[in-house]
Formats: sequence, C-alpha cells, structure tokens
Amino acid sequence: MNGGMVNPIFQRLALITGTEALEKLNRTNVLVFGLGGVGSWCAEALVRSGVGKIGIVDFDTVSESNVNRQVQATSRTIGLSKAEVLKQRLLEINPLCEVTVWEKIFTREDAAVFGFEKADYVIDAIDSMPNKLDLMETSYTAGVKLFSSMGMALKTDPARIRTASIWETRGCPLARLVRQGLRKRGFDGNFTAVYSDEPQIERPEEIVRTEEYSEDDRDTDQENSPYGKKKINGSIVTVTATAGMVLASLVIRDSLVMCNKGGEECIIQQNINRQ
Repeated sequence: MNGGMVNPIFQRLALITGTEALEKLNRTNVLVFGLGGVGSWCAEALVRSGVGKIGIVDFDTVSESNVNRQVQATSRTIGLSKAEVLKQRLLEINPLCEVTVWEKIFTREDAAVFGFEKADYVIDAIDSMPNKLDLMETSYTAGVKLFSSMGMALKTDPARIRTASIWETRGCPLARLVRQGLRKRGFDGNFTAVYSDEPQIERPEEIVRTEEYSEDDRDTDQENSPYGKKKINGSIVTVTATAGMVLASLVIRDSLVMCNKGGEECIIQQNINRQ
C-alpha cells in the first residue's frame, strides 16, 4: 500500500477484502518449505493475493520431469535453482513483495536461520518424512500456524482434496504415516492438513521403476515418494496445483478472518460464517 492507495494489481482483490484487510495481507509473512508441484503454486497464489513477505525454501534445481506440474519449471529453466527461478517470477508479479530465498533443506539443526519468530504462517510442502516431522514440531514450538500438504501423487481428481486436522484425515497413506511419526515423538499439537481421500491409482507396469534410478535422479518435491523407497510416483498438475491453491486459501482466509471494516465483517468473514 502507498499512502492508503491500493496497488493497481490488487484492485479486484480489494473489492472482496477491503483496503484494511489488504493492508493486513501486505504485512503478512509466510514461509513456504518445498517448491515442487504443491509449494510452487502455493507461493505464487500467496503473492498474487497480496501477501507482502514470503520466504521460499528448496535446495533442488529444476529438472525436465518437473515441467508437467511446477510453476517455475519450463524448458528454459531446467538446471536452474528452483527457489531463485521462483523468486524472479514472484517479483515479476509484485515487485514490492519481499521475497527471501533459502537454497537448502530444512533441518531441525538449522531451524534458527529461517526466522520462525517473524513468520505468521508456515507452509509444509516437503517430502522427506524426518524433515517434515521436524518442521511440524518446530512450527508448533515457535507458535506459528502451520498448514501442511499430504500426499498428492497417484491421484487424478482435484475434487477429492480435503482439509482437516491432521488427526482427522481419512484415506491418505502419507497422513497416516505422519500421525504415526508424531505419536512416536510425543507430539500433542494440532494443525490443518490438506489431503486427498481419493484411492491411489495403479501404477502402469510398463513405466514402473524401483531400482534403476539413483538418488540423484529422484524427484524430491512434496508429491513424490514420501515413503522412503526408491521409486518415481506419477503426479498431475491439476491435483498438485489445486492442493497448492487450497494451502494459499487457508492462509488468506485465516489472515482475514478477524478483519473488520467500518465495524462490519469483511466479505470473506461473512462467507465463512455462512458455511
């Protein structure tokens, strides 16, 4: 915002939120961990929705197999840093957005470098189970609201994507493993999970690979192989991008839920109350 004036790129958004709520979004700081088929779309949706500060975290580079579902992956960006390429895209959308990049894997030992104490929200879109569980615990300990994506591989129907407490998800193998891991750690917190209850499709035998790929050949974004096995799982952008949009929507709606304009609830709050 500039002297109370609405940035022209957010004029249509302001018609829904009002200017005060839009200013609140501009002050909102979100950390997005994992910039694959889910996290990349989430990050873009957040910036297009007025979030003014965003940290994006991913150690990997763009590969050819990313192009079918990751927003920053094109034939021109293959081999480049996922985080740096996405940063440039986000700044092209809103040059005033504060974008911070960490080209590294999240670990509990390095948690302090990411600035959890300054964040309003954390998005979990990473695949490694130990790191995923560490991120959940770190966010909870830091008092930052977490929205976490579960498994989106081997799914084709975006209409089957749901949101629920991690303890109440159904039909998602990854969410079940997450619950088991959290229980073993004695975790007694809670957070919202984005998951799909669609049964996983059968993998075509002619393209199944289990041992022919080295670790360097594996996709490492959220929707691929959270189960610790050497395999490549199929993913489709209509599902992964939808999950990313749902994650972004959770941030936006939560950020605006308490907003008031002239003593009246904002339109988004009114709609939430009707649901």
